[in-house]
Amino acid sequence: METPEGTSEDLLLIGKVVRPHGLGGLLRIASYAESGDTFVSHRVLFRHAKGGGLREEKVVTVQPHKEAFLMKLKGFDSIEKAEELRGASIYVEKRALERGDEEFFWHEVIGLGVYVRTGRYVGEVRKILATAANDIYVVGEGDTEVLIPAVQGVVEEIDLPARKMIISDVEGLLDLNEA
Repeated sequence: METPEGTSEDLLLIGKVVRPHGLGGLLRIASYAESGDTFVSHRVLFRHAKGGGLREEKVVTVQPHKEAFLMKLKGFDSIEKAEELRGASIYVEKRALERGDEEFFWHEVIGLGVYVRTGRYVGEVRKILATAANDIYVVGEGDTEVLIPAVQGVVEEIDLPARKMIISDVEGLLDLNEA
């Protein structure tokens, strides 16, 4: 069903349909979400329809598959039907997502100005790398980039209204890990 309301500011991109998987209408999804729970806990997802609008789809199942997810949508029972969604972007409403007081979504962190506790400007969070242990913030100023582990003891404060992050003055942190 078409959903004309909602702007890009109301939606969060969480994945993309890579291609159909098999003959029964399964979709192979590249996920931008931290876990598959985002797909499972939000039964109603949005995607850009071929005409550029948004469509609401009902998720039947989602399961991990190698480095992606396999998703089944209601009404998509053939490879031909699934092929219509190849390349479609998948969104959830931001207001439907929940987080704790000390948790932040990647889209909130990217673009923050990063400062050492002493006031020295380090750069802006350009991207985030997910690793098994913890996320890594790629912080850059000009051609210089440093890698900041997203862990307590290094990241002291994230102030979203002020659009800044304060990191501790860990000896060697900014000198040894230039990317």
